[in-house]
This record gives sequence, C-alpha cells and structure tokens, in this order.
Amino acid sequence: MSSKIVNAVYDDDDTLLHAVKDVKKAEYRIEEVFTPFPVHGLDHAMGLASTRLAITAFMYGILGFSIAITMINYIMIVDWPMNIGGKPSFSFMENLPAFVPVIFEMTIFFAAHLMVITFYLRSRLWPFKKAENPLPETTDDKFLMQIALSGDEKVLINLLKKTGAIEVSIHKNQDA
Repeated sequence: MSSKIVNAVYDDDDTLLHAVKDVKKAEYRIEEVFTPFPVHGLDHAMGLASTRLAITAFMYGILGFSIAITMINYIMIVDWPMNIGGKPSFSFMENLPAFVPVIFEMTIFFAAHLMVITFYLRSRLWPFKKAENPLPETTDDKFLMQIALSGDEKVLINLLKKTGAIEVSIHKNQDA
C-alpha cells in the first residue's frame, strides 16, 4: 500500500468518467471515487466486480416466504382454526387464495428489511459513525478521485491536470 494518496477534484461527471479511464489505462491504482450522485458506468470503468446483493435479496425473500407459510399454517389451521364466512379451515390448500396477500407481504417485508441491514453491515455504516469523506463538497457538486501514488508524482499530477482536474493535492495515507 502506498504511503501517499493523490486527490484529484473534478466538477463534471463525464470528465471524471473519462479521467478514470485514462488513469486506469496508465496503470495507476484508484483507491476510491467520491461522487454526489451515482455516475453511470463508473463501476465498470474502475474495474469493480459486480455485486452479489441480489442473491442475498432472493435468499431473504425465500426466508420471508417460508416464515409466512409456517406462520399462517400454524395460526389459521393448527392453533386456532376459525370459521370465517362459512369457509372451511381444515387444510392449508383450501384457504391458500386468502393467504396469498399475507405471504406476499411477508416475503417483501423480510427481503427489504434484511437487505437494508445487509447493506449497512457490508458498507460498514454503523450508527454514529464518523464520516470518511475527505472533501465535503463531494456531497454537493464536486467529484473526487483518490489514487495511490506509485512512481513519479509529477507524471501523475500532469496526467490528472490533462484529464481535467480542477485541483490536485497529495496527502499522507492514513491506512498505510
């Protein structure tokens, strides 16, 4: 890991996207990119792997579906069968059409809530966590690219200026 980080600030998302491609082509390692909104194609340009959160969402939906089936069967058939509107309550399959909305809602409930928890844990967003954003303007209208410094810093700075960076600065890496 490099002991220095170069911060390049941009004021346009298209300029940033082209700069990321140029920096990757020059074989520098981009540590992080901070943007005020999602930039389409940035993850592909950075070479990031696709997320597997959709798989966990499906598994959480299956969990919610299973719990809903088990809960409804126990409550409405086993524990306290009730005669509602003359409908028989002797088997789960006879009453399945009435149970579909509850099963659907429980599936969505589990998938949504557990996905939020998974996202926060995966992103390491704990309650009362101090922000790690090195430039507060990236929450408003600026874009920041952090590059690990390897080799001649003047060459990297010239490359970043050529790609349209409005400000380039060098900082000590806290992780090193």
